[in-house]
Amino acid sequence: MKSYVLRSGRETPAQRRSYESLAPLFTVPFAETPLDFAELFGNGNPVVMEIGFGMGEATAALAAENPGVNYLGVEVYRPGVGRLLWNVSRQSLSNVRIVRHDAVEVVAKMVPRRSLSGVHVFFPDPWPKKRHRKRRLIKRPFTDVLASVLIPGGYFYMVTDWTDYADSALEELSATRGLANAFAGFAAPADWRPRTGFEKKGLAKNHEVRELYFRAENPGAEA
Repeated sequence: MKSYVLRSGRETPAQRRSYESLAPLFTVPFAETPLDFAELFGNGNPVVMEIGFGMGEATAALAAENPGVNYLGVEVYRPGVGRLLWNVSRQSLSNVRIVRHDAVEVVAKMVPRRSLSGVHVFFPDPWPKKRHRKRRLIKRPFTDVLASVLIPGGYFYMVTDWTDYADSALEELSATRGLANAFAGFAAPADWRPRTGFEKKGLAKNHEVRELYFRAENPGAEA
């Protein structure tokens, strides 16, 4: 069962041009073989994966602020990929690569065990209707797989403006072998995180933003 739907959306001419001209340089086709991050980025810097980056504003901002960190973005929405590619070109970012595919398959097939320094999930699709909640991404067994690809001391960070999703994610992550909550419950607000369009929309609706921050204790555990 997919945790996303490919909703229709308007692709701007700039996004289309960016996708067509830059995708061959910065995107990675899905394959059922593990990536070699040193080869992919051309260096041995830490790698952080962002799942579902939307329009990529947070990805581009973090990559610009942290040139010594490599960012692997995973997104299925083509206009969002085009927008991030536009920012990559405009800001001359060399530390961003993108896989346009289902994150569950990417993590399972393409990300080597104990290879990521961090995983970001900013405002995932909340699937607010009760009958759709089974589609939510952050739950076991996927969180077990995420734990297995983090290096010792690596982190998982999630932020959402849907309180019931935050509650269920906290329960699932707390029960995930190899992950330990760095806080007593929800995390303190992260000042390093760029604010996204999704967050602004949620706050405009008086939604409460909650954050979760877990560390990998035993990322080599079998999922």
